[in-house]
Amino acid sequence: MSKEPKTLEQRIERIYKMAKEHFGEVRFVGIKLHTKIGWVAKIQFDEFQSLVAEGENAEEALKNLRKRLKKIIDRYNMV
Repeated sequence: MSKEPKTLEQRIERIYKMAKEHFGEVRFVGIKLHTKIGWVAKIQFDEFQSLVAEGENAEEALKNLRKRLKKIIDRYNMV
């Protein structure tokens, strides 16, 4: 029984929902290929600074962004 891998769209939607539930307004969540850095995943908020994470491929960049977002949410909930 093999699990079907998640698509990039599913990963982006999951990150978007997490960010929207915790921070409110989210302008966008997306990825792009930067010529010098590699893949960059970004969340842009209306009222806060952007969150950015890098990776060797698009999937890894999104995973790193989700981990970073999760750490921030967990830290916020501890206080």
